[in-house]
Amino acid sequence: MSSTPPEPTDRKVTTHALRRMKEAGQKIAALTAYDQVMAGLLDEAGVDVILVGDSVATVVQGLDTTVNVTMDHMLYHASMVTRGVSRALVVGDLPFMSYQVNTDTALMNAGRMGKEANVEAGKMEGGSSICPTVERLVEVGIPVMGHLGLTPQSIHKFGTYRVRATEPEEAEELRRDALALQEAGAFALVLEKIPSGLGEEIARSLEIPVIGIGAGGGCDGQILVSHDMLGLYTRFHPRFVRRYAEVADVMRGAFEGYVRDVRSDEFPSNDESY
Repeated sequence: MSSTPPEPTDRKVTTHALRRMKEAGQKIAALTAYDQVMAGLLDEAGVDVILVGDSVATVVQGLDTTVNVTMDHMLYHASMVTRGVSRALVVGDLPFMSYQVNTDTALMNAGRMGKEANVEAGKMEGGSSICPTVERLVEVGIPVMGHLGLTPQSIHKFGTYRVRATEPEEAEELRRDALALQEAGAFALVLEKIPSGLGEEIARSLEIPVIGIGAGGGCDGQILVSHDMLGLYTRFHPRFVRRYAEVADVMRGAFEGYVRDVRSDEFPSNDESY
């Protein structure tokens, strides 16, 4: 029997399908999107999971952190993304203070993401402290993706974006939190900016898929912010980001060409006029 993992198909990606991909050893490819055009391109390219990330704060809104993103912002962007997707699983970030207050608030906001924006799952940052909320959401039928390691919504607590869980005590806490989230019913887990060995260890120890971002190649899949990997957002370049294009340079060149042609009266030409 061949051990070659199955190739991506046109079949709809579901939470169950992700578990089967892990079991088959097929890596999960995930990226972020914030509008219909980008989401459609990702879906056509075969991306398995599209995250409507609260990273929209930095790469689209021009903010310094993700803390200021509101629930209305996320609903607006998520509703655009879902209109562009037919195959990928769409996950919506629940923004800061949309789920930390209490379980009822979290249930209401996660429900809005599903009903108003048509996302298929919600993502929340945090470990054991949010497990009762995860359990409640899963109980009513809302799939939850967890997020551990560097959790950007807690940047004011951390005070830095440095690698997390490098010390034994924090690494052990992360292991406990990962297992707790699985037991609470999370269907997948994102691990951000932790040592690669720890990422591989946790991926092997859990039954649910573990998707890394700066957590090494031993995870069950990878996610990047699309604007980062496209070279579109250039304010910083994390070590874990591989740039697959330099779109900012292409766009800048196109805009400069347009300005040049308008000012020289080369655009529009007769063929471009009525």
